[in-house]
Amino acid sequence: MTIQTIINNAIKRLKLEGKQLTPDFYAEAFCKEVKRAKADVEDCNHLKKYQELLSKDLQKELKNYRISTMHEFVRFLVSKLNRTSPTQCSTTLEAQTLLCKRALQAITVLHNEEAAELAKKSIELLENNATPQQMDEFRQRWLNFLTNYDDTFLQRLKELGSVDSENLRKTIENLHLSAQKNATASKESIDLEKISKLLIASFVPSIASSVNETIADISEKIRQNPAILDDSDVEKEIKKAISLRIALDKESVKEMVESIDGVLDKLSLRLIDMIESSDNSNAEIQAIKKELESYTEESASNFKIAHKKLFTIAVALEENTEILSRDLKGHNSDVQALSKKVKQLEKELEEARKDSKEDFLTKLYNRRALDEFLELKEAEYKRYNRNYAIVMFDLDNFKKVNDTFGHEAGDAVLSAFGKILKKEARSVDIVGRYGGEEFLALLSDTDTKGGATFADKVRRHVERAKMMYKGKQIPVTVSAGVSERAKHVSLQATINSADEYLYLAKKNGRNRVEYKK
Repeated sequence: MTIQTIINNAIKRLKLEGKQLTPDFYAEAFCKEVKRAKADVEDCNHLKKYQELLSKDLQKELKNYRISTMHEFVRFLVSKLNRTSPTQCSTTLEAQTLLCKRALQAITVLHNEEAAELAKKSIELLENNATPQQMDEFRQRWLNFLTNYDDTFLQRLKELGSVDSENLRKTIENLHLSAQKNATASKESIDLEKISKLLIASFVPSIASSVNETIADISEKIRQNPAILDDSDVEKEIKKAISLRIALDKESVKEMVESIDGVLDKLSLRLIDMIESSDNSNAEIQAIKKELESYTEESASNFKIAHKKLFTIAVALEENTEILSRDLKGHNSDVQALSKKVKQLEKELEEARKDSKEDFLTKLYNRRALDEFLELKEAEYKRYNRNYAIVMFDLDNFKKVNDTFGHEAGDAVLSAFGKILKKEARSVDIVGRYGGEEFLALLSDTDTKGGATFADKVRRHVERAKMMYKGKQIPVTVSAGVSERAKHVSLQATINSADEYLYLAKKNGRNRVEYKK
């Protein structure tokens, strides 16, 4: 079939469905005709390619929603974006602001290899759209750098000539000064500078890995002007900073104890499991088990006791692991044999799935089975001149059902229609799901009139049925097109004729049966 024929069929489909010739409707109709013609057109494969770019979890979710058009795909992505956390942007902006503040503050105060390298990494971080957690980590590194930075050597540069601005510390260390100016500087001032350094160093937590913002600010203030140590208000800030340092250390100790306690719990469970699963338990391991069970929160607060217990448990685990390892090696051949059996069963299950002729949702025959039955009926017609009729069914406005009630409701409607179709069919009739919301009935020894009677029975049954989903009634109707083999030159021509009458039924208002009178 040529592209021009597919285009003509797509336009014809739109007319039969009563849709306007818009780009979106045309693209959908065109791709359906391409699929019917079993052709391969690149423009109809965009959806599949875009889906392959998503994560496996999203691809699985897309499969469950049965998304078949780009419009549905875009709506799915929009719904995902709308569920994005609204605080994400504000959190990122706050982290970036703090990072820039500390980086700029350090750069304006000093020129140093360590600072320059840290600044470069910070710029790379910002340019690569880092997460708030990553930026907060770098902000902490800037805080630690500023708190521990010693800039007294900069005072020597006031009366010197050219220097290496990229590494000022190296420049100072290589200088040989013959005299020192300002030798008469007050001893009180020098003492204040020394005291300020010691004081700032004391602010740094001895256990905690992070520095509080308040501590960083008071450290920077004292470093800039050591003379403020005489200020009574600053004295209060210093006391507050020391209290914060102690609080940070206490919090870190608490987290460390909780972490050790968690490790002990896991080791306890592992050891107990090994003891209960081993026939070689001994008195020493049983004693360790009782000791773990009596382990209290009070003993957890003592690091020496925790260390001793962990060491004892590690030794016991090592001994039991060796025993279990020997047992596992003895059963290795059995495990391998079972593994081979499992793989063989999986292979047979996959082959059985491929050979299945049943539609998993409606429990009717699938397209593959229908094609085989059609070929058999065609052979009977050619050899014995046994006529048959084909009825094509299509659920009306099925896309609206999915959009309004959800894809799970749509699946429920398809399953319910399959039961109705099976109930109305004779034992000699073949009914199955032709694809999507389209169904086909193959009626043996039946002409057009008999096929139309059957189709109308199904239509009226669907119209009367009350299809419910989660307490809500879903209005459903069906359209049908009928053709008989004796009036056409081939099987495919008969199928195409039934399909054309189906589209005519859609065009004439839906919920009706069309055929050649």
